Order: sequence, then C-alpha cells, then structure tokens
Amino acid sequence: MLAYASPLDSSRRWSAVTCPALVLLLAQIAVCAENVTVTGKVRLVNPSARRRIPDSSNAVMWLVPLSESARARQQHAGRTPRQPPRVRQKNKRFDPHLLVVPIGTVVEFPNLDPFFHNVFSLFEGKRFDLGLYEAGTTRSVHFNKPGICYIFCNIHPEMSAVVVVLDTPYFGVSGRNGEIRIPDVPPGRYELHIWHERVPPEVLKNLSRQITIAPDSSTLGSITLTESADLLAQHKNKYERDYDKATPSSPVYEQP
Repeated sequence: MLAYASPLDSSRRWSAVTCPALVLLLAQIAVCAENVTVTGKVRLVNPSARRRIPDSSNAVMWLVPLSESARARQQHAGRTPRQPPRVRQKNKRFDPHLLVVPIGTVVEFPNLDPFFHNVFSLFEGKRFDLGLYEAGTTRSVHFNKPGICYIFCNIHPEMSAVVVVLDTPYFGVSGRNGEIRIPDVPPGRYELHIWHERVPPEVLKNLSRQITIAPDSSTLGSITLTESADLLAQHKNKYERDYDKATPSSPVYEQP
C-alpha cells in the first residue's frame, strides 16, 4: 500500500533539511550587511613644483586588523585573484606601473616587445631575477612575502614598476583626485598604513596609526603627502652597477 504524504508533511521535511543552510545564508548576509566601505583622500604636494597639474594618484592605503573579530573575518575574505594579474612589457614600459596584490599572488610578466627583456627586483619584499626572455613569452613570480617590490629591466634603465604585496585584503589605491575606497571592511580596530613611491619611507612610517572602523564612522578624512624627487630615478642594474658599465656573471637569486 502506498503511503500518502500530505503537503504539510512535505513542507516540514523541506524545512528540516533547508533550515540550517538558510540560517547560515542569513548569517552570511548579516555579516556582509555590517561591512562598510572605508573612504579617504590623499593630497600629494610638491613645494618645488610650479603650476603643475595636481595628480594624487597611486597612493596605496591598507588596513591591518587588530581586533580578534576582524582578524577572524579576514581569514574568510578573498585572498588571491582567480586569474593571475599581469605586468606587461610594452614600448619599453611596464604596464601597469603600480600593482597591489594580496600575499600569495602569482603575477605574470609577459614580454610584448619585439626584443628581449630581463625583469628583476633587488629591493624589499620578493627578490628575483627572471633572466633574459624573448618577445611573445611570459614568466611568472609568486609573491609569497609582504613588502614593496621595486622592479626594473636589466637592459632598459628607463623601465620601472612597483608591486605592493599586502598581508590583508583591505586596501585601496588613489585616483588622480586622491580619493581612495576600501570596500567590504568589517567594523573593528585596524592599523592604518599608507605608501607612495615619491614619499620617503620615514615620512610614511610616521603616518601609520591605529583607528576604529564603525558602521557610522568609516571616513578617514584627508592626508597630505609631501613628495620629494623620484626616489628611484637613478637606480642600478641587477649587479648593483651603473647600466653603462660591464657586468659580471649573474649572481644567485631565489627562484620565482
């Protein structure tokens, strides 16, 4: 004999199965609803410049969680991009000049020029040397250490780029007008950091401070940065020599 299941019984069984998933979904929605977009503004000034069009782009601002709740949520935030970001070599330039990535990101360096390049970094953060590689080929670097990576080409001294590697998903980069947006930040205690290529490191270090992000208080205000001359204008090659001098055999680098 077939057992008859009433619509009421079916709805009860459906509720029993789906309620835990529904509760979890609602909890996740509630957490996302609490998160805020942190905003700020950077004003980059140069006292020695005359009638220069203001450009406050490429300042990086990031938040390092201090409270236990914010640190716990950071573990579940998106860490690395699904598709590897790219720093292209084209017309003897790196594009983009500035790239900000979470720690653990693999970045591709495709050579789109009709000649060889040799991408390397000797500075803070990841140190690497990709060696000579020809047009149409790509090499990659796994950025597994936080820090500021200043990147050059050993053949073309005019080429430079910066990869900023952060151990937090909460960061933003200023546009030309200096505005910065850091989305999806859980309320809590954070340490604020800021960086710009043309501002001395000791000045930037003094700007770091602890802040509290609340649902009704997520604006950081305006920060004025006084730039100096391009700090990397006269860099050395990968052998730490001038570009117009003979170079010895390549030193040993950590494999990317």
